[in-house]
Amino acid sequence: MTVVYGYSPSGNCHKVRMLLEQLGRAYTWIETDSSRGATRTPDYLAKNPNGQVPMLELEDGRVLVESNAILCFLAADTPLLPDDPWQRAQALRWMFFEQYSHEPAIAVARFIRGWTELDSPRRAELPALQARGHRALGVMEGHLAAGASWFSGEAYGVADIALFAYTAVAPDGGFDLAPYPALRDWLARVRGTPGFIDMPAPAPVHAARLAATD
Repeated sequence: MTVVYGYSPSGNCHKVRMLLEQLGRAYTWIETDSSRGATRTPDYLAKNPNGQVPMLELEDGRVLVESNAILCFLAADTPLLPDDPWQRAQALRWMFFEQYSHEPAIAVARFIRGWTELDSPRRAELPALQARGHRALGVMEGHLAAGASWFSGEAYGVADIALFAYTAVAPDGGFDLAPYPALRDWLARVRGTPGFIDMPAPAPVHAARLAATD
């Protein structure tokens, strides 16, 4: 059976779980708390020297890492990854955007607010991260406000899954989504797709830190 090593409150990991659920594909989830060093053990590093989650392990022992690569692999030959070369390129465009312009700001701001101490010097990074994150959210809003319903071409697919994960929890990073009505409508559409599952809430210690910085 397919095995996924993932940390449940991670958006990058949730992408993979959400796709597997929506495809109805059987898998085993191994909770791997990267915030507590679970990805730095010798056994884990032997499989993934980059020491990150998620990690997909197939029945034949092959290992695939990097969340968006995993999405494309799992969605191949399904409606969630377009067959048309142009539509597929549009999906990939937004997946590259997610990893370069979106996730490094929104996910990192969320991590700093919830996974570092309240007096951490890293909190000085938040204003710059939030400015960068709002630029990314603005790009997404513009795409949707211009008439597009999805980010994966003409239909819902892997790029929507990739962008949904951290956009849905952007408020944890200090991002107010009120100025983005088209984006909020898109979030609702994603939540209405068959097999949708939401990201589990973070552990109480992280939730308390997020609440303390609101």
